[in-house]
Amino acid sequence: MSEKVEQILEIVRDMKVTELAELVSAFEEEFDVSASAAVAAVPAAGAAAEGAEDEAEEKTEFDAVLTDHGDKKIPVIKVVREITGLGLKEAKALVDKAAEEGSPIKEDVPEEEAEDIKSQLEEAGATVEVR
Repeated sequence: MSEKVEQILEIVRDMKVTELAELVSAFEEEFDVSASAAVAAVPAAGAAAEGAEDEAEEKTEFDAVLTDHGDKKIPVIKVVREITGLGLKEAKALVDKAAEEGSPIKEDVPEEEAEDIKSQLEEAGATVEVR
């Protein structure tokens, strides 16, 4: 790596977030470019420059999110009640909310449990995402 690049990295490494945002704006104006890809690259470059070789942590907690109740709403409500232990009114509200914006049925559960919830709800006619 050239000495100039090393100097620039050293300067960037010592900058505050607000200063980095200002730098990105200045680059966009000066070179008439969009920094959407560059913004993602700046933290990556900083981490690489610091020698951070931490392995990416594997995601261990997932959310089962109901995105649509489908045509068979009543069976979906029954399954939601089984899974969550909610009452009829609360389960119905949760299922109704899913049609508008998506509803987490269970959050921060192991992947196996999230997939099990997904399969139960899909059997009842719902659409579910594991996030």
